[in-house]
Amino acid sequence: MNFNATVRLSSDALTQQVGEELVILDLGGEAYFGLDPVGARIWRLMEEGHTLAAIVETLLEEYDVTEAVLRADIESLVNNLVEHRLASLAP
Repeated sequence: MNFNATVRLSSDALTQQVGEELVILDLGGEAYFGLDPVGARIWRLMEEGHTLAAIVETLLEEYDVTEAVLRADIESLVNNLVEHRLASLAP
């Protein structure tokens, strides 16, 4: 995955914070998804237009996690969002 890319979030994705979880409603596919607090933080950073590399740097400062684990988790989340048409990668 190109970590110098940014992620464009779908305009069909409607979000709502519910406790510590971020709920995403896909208006196009009429499905909903839930993100835990870390996933929600990644989503918010993507909303702000940060590159994936910048998101890694930010989260390394905020959480006690190795860079390898963090990159794998971000890649998994982004791939899942892209698969469900909730996001796309922009160079």
